[in-house]
Amino acid sequence: MQQIINFIIRNKNFLLFFLLFCISLIFTIQSHSYHKSKFINSANFLTGGVYNSINNISRYFNLKSQNELLAEENRKLRSLINNAQISTDSTYTDSTSFNALYKFYNANIIKNNYSLTNNILTINKGENDSIKQDFGVISSKGIIGIIDKTSNNYATVLSVLNTTSRISAKLKKSNHYGSLTWNGDSYQLVQLTDIPKVAKVNVGDTIITSGRSSIFPKNIGIGVIKTFQLDAAENYYEIDVQLFNDMTNLEHVYIIENVDKQEIINLENE
Repeated sequence: MQQIINFIIRNKNFLLFFLLFCISLIFTIQSHSYHKSKFINSANFLTGGVYNSINNISRYFNLKSQNELLAEENRKLRSLINNAQISTDSTYTDSTSFNALYKFYNANIIKNNYSLTNNILTINKGENDSIKQDFGVISSKGIIGIIDKTSNNYATVLSVLNTTSRISAKLKKSNHYGSLTWNGDSYQLVQLTDIPKVAKVNVGDTIITSGRSSIFPKNIGIGVIKTFQLDAAENYYEIDVQLFNDMTNLEHVYIIENVDKQEIINLENE
């Protein structure tokens, strides 16, 4: 303790200068929008780099499981080519099953939240890679979320495990569709609402994207029905859907761009 006190006494002038410098720097950043924006961009670049370095270390120790996942994807692709037919396995997504209206980009998740109420993921692709807000994000098993914000080299993803998330989904065996949300309770379950009671619903039924938005193509896997019940008015089902994706263990993702999205939005606005 005495050594610490002696150090402070010996360097009191420098320490006082450094303290005043930090205070003046904080006031400068807060009072000037230009300096504030530069500081935020620099902080985002720094944190993005740190997350990327941490993710590289984690990926090294997770190579075996990821190689197994890639090998399984390659196996299914070879099966599609050799048999000249589209896979009917709803837990698998293949970009060749969609037409040229959609572009697909590869990316890796470098930060993943799943224990909060409004979970956000970070991926290692951004504006320099043509990634923009409201692009869909999926894995080989199903949907993950929607691009929220972008920087030059990184982007954040609004996870399906986010209480503000809304995605159009439907029953695979019919055209009854509703809204996919999350109540914040379990990272394994999301909720599907607005399915009318005339629909035939059973535990184990598959839920897929409806294609009724300009973000996701139709027929991308989401999960299977775990439980269901009618709402208080007994007009619509309240359905718990168990996700195909293990949201605690995500690595490789695909980003989906709808090439005609802006044209669709302009038409609907008219």
